Amino acid sequence: MKNIVIQALLNYSKKSIEIEALEKLVDEYKLSYQDFAILILSLEEEGILEMVKSKGRNSRTPSLAHTYRIQKQLLREDFHQEIKQYRIQLHPSIQLDPYFRLNPSQWKQDIPFLLKIHQYIASFGLPTYEVPAPERSVELVGDEKWISEKQGKELLERIGLWEEMKVIPVSDPLMFAVNPSRLTCSTQLHLVVENKTTYQALLDELPNTIFSTLIYGSGKKIIKSIEHFERQLPLQGVKQLFYYFGDLDRAGITIWYQLDKKVSMKLALPFYQACLQKTPLVGKTNQRLDEEANEAFLACFNQKEQSQLQNIIDNGQYYPQEVLKTKELQHIWRNAQWN
Repeated sequence: MKNIVIQALLNYSKKSIEIEALEKLVDEYKLSYQDFAILILSLEEEGILEMVKSKGRNSRTPSLAHTYRIQKQLLREDFHQEIKQYRIQLHPSIQLDPYFRLNPSQWKQDIPFLLKIHQYIASFGLPTYEVPAPERSVELVGDEKWISEKQGKELLERIGLWEEMKVIPVSDPLMFAVNPSRLTCSTQLHLVVENKTTYQALLDELPNTIFSTLIYGSGKKIIKSIEHFERQLPLQGVKQLFYYFGDLDRAGITIWYQLDKKVSMKLALPFYQACLQKTPLVGKTNQRLDEEANEAFLACFNQKEQSQLQNIIDNGQYYPQEVLKTKELQHIWRNAQWN
């Protein structure tokens, strides 16, 4: 019961707490006042709860303060000591330092899985070959959905073992067309387009460009499926340059920004600049604006274009990729200057 109250106090958003709020923390356990008072007084004696003197104490027996100040640093000391103990016990490849900065509830949630991961590494060592996520999930914790659906990947990243676990991503395969004549070049150019219409419009023009592939992004799916690129097209010892062209709206900007975090992704500026010569459409006002993504996106354009783009975004306007017709798309791709 004491641990339950301590955990609740750590999660409590305020620095002080009234006795009525403390009672609500344990209300479901139907404690008598006597047992409740003994619990709270023990936390008082340990200095975890400090009486706010100006509020006084109640007249019941045992007497409790009307309001307590929560000394969260004392709560964390025990928690940090526990992490230090486990750091000695667990395999040295399991990095526990991030937990010192996280809420103790995350530690309590993760520790059963950490013990299973430790047991796996102690028994078999770190993996030497890649396997699909469900297979690795079963090996590590006995649950095939743990990595892909139950935040197993996040835990492995937290403890510094995601790369070492050699997991083949679980996502749709990457869809792309190949220009065979360019695959022997020392520099490989790849164009990612967000929508199917644009992909179909550009497909026949691929052999007439300096690009090695045309990749269909399928909206947000590309953020995951791009992880398959090197496995699906293993080009060794070459320089890879990726370009992205998506809808010029808030969602399209966010997709590019998240994708760029996975693989360095230049904006296919000639396409976007051609869009800016058109009349924007009205709508998409319900899309959330990612300020960080928007700032990074605008930084790729010159000052005049930045001002124009910001006005379009602020006014709830947008350019779908389809604003550029097939012949125009093909002409831009074939004749624009690409690095």
